[in-house]
Amino acid sequence: VQLQASGGGLVQAGDSLRLSCVASGRTFNNYVMGWFRQDSGKEREFVAAISRSGGTKSYADSLKGRFTISRANAENTVYLQMISLKPEDTAVYYCAATNTGVVPTTTREYDFWGQGTQVTVSS
Repeated sequence: VQLQASGGGLVQAGDSLRLSCVASGRTFNNYVMGWFRQDSGKEREFVAAISRSGGTKSYADSLKGRFTISRANAENTVYLQMISLKPEDTAVYYCAATNTGVVPTTTREYDFWGQGTQVTVSS
């Protein structure tokens, strides 16, 4: 499956952004989808994941309440709504897909990755 993430940009602290990731090539609803992020010099970290039907979601503890993952299977798209953004949210955000597990939270559990979209939050 090929993944194309978009929606990043330069925003101010307190602003909101919605990231999108469009999948192509295979049946989208066969895949669990996840979002990860990676800041310069740091390891890629888990942000959120959503099950095939969208009925189960998982979030990094530090992001609960500010980030929301959702998916539109008819549109082959997964979203990440981010509110009350902080400078520490600055990173490249990646979407990922796997056909194993329910809502995996580690990078090694995902088989397919998008190219990433940069989110920069200024103070």
